[in-house]
Amino acid sequence: MIINESKFNIAVLIDGDNAQAKLIKELLEEVSKYGKATIRRIYGDWTTPQMNKWKEIINQYSINPIQKFSYTTGKNSTDSSLIIDAMDILHSQSVDGFCVVSSDSDYTGLAKRIREEGLFVMGIGRKTTPIAFVNSCEIFTFSENLSPEIELNEDIDNEKVEVKKETETKKTSKNASKKSKLPKIDLNIIDKAFDISLSNEEDEAYIAKVGISLRKIDPSFDSRTYGYKTLTQLFGSLDKYIVVKNEVNGLNQPLVKLK
Repeated sequence: MIINESKFNIAVLIDGDNAQAKLIKELLEEVSKYGKATIRRIYGDWTTPQMNKWKEIINQYSINPIQKFSYTTGKNSTDSSLIIDAMDILHSQSVDGFCVVSSDSDYTGLAKRIREEGLFVMGIGRKTTPIAFVNSCEIFTFSENLSPEIELNEDIDNEKVEVKKETETKKTSKNASKKSKLPKIDLNIIDKAFDISLSNEEDEAYIAKVGISLRKIDPSFDSRTYGYKTLTQLFGSLDKYIVVKNEVNGLNQPLVKLK
């Protein structure tokens, strides 16, 4: 599901105690797939050292800091403040959707309430996020999938040929190790989404439509979780499916069908 309409406005509300500052660029890029982040707020106790990581970047990314003091040891008012603000924004009817950035289950009720109003709601959080919050969103992206991969420098001169060979060997080994740690693809979900998305007599389905169906079945489904940048690449790796190129007005709108 990629909306990406210029008038589709999204309120991005970040739980500063529960999000990663180093991923803010990738986070906003992810939101931009679905709309424009017109409201950007981050909540936390800015008197504490743990919020220092955010102070250097909030102006760079036009994020409005909201101060909330911790009145009780071990507790903070970040979640309640974010929820109250979200409800105010919801009733102001100034946005078409929300993105809640947190791994905290306390936002489950908020996500449900937003959906009840017919608005789009997405979440971004760690893979440890409780399933109740994940499933309350239309889209949920794991922050681990937003982490930029470190690319090895391929620029080398004649004196560094052997170094390059050694580096490539290490890179191959590292990638193999990484692949072995990736979760297995649940073909039952893939098959179900494919069946729902069939659109012609040739038993073919648009991959984009399959992607929407997958998100309806599992809001957290993401090809990046399995090591593939796109859903097209994921389908290309499956033995029982074949990807069919399909150009419409110069744009590639790939289809997928059973072999």
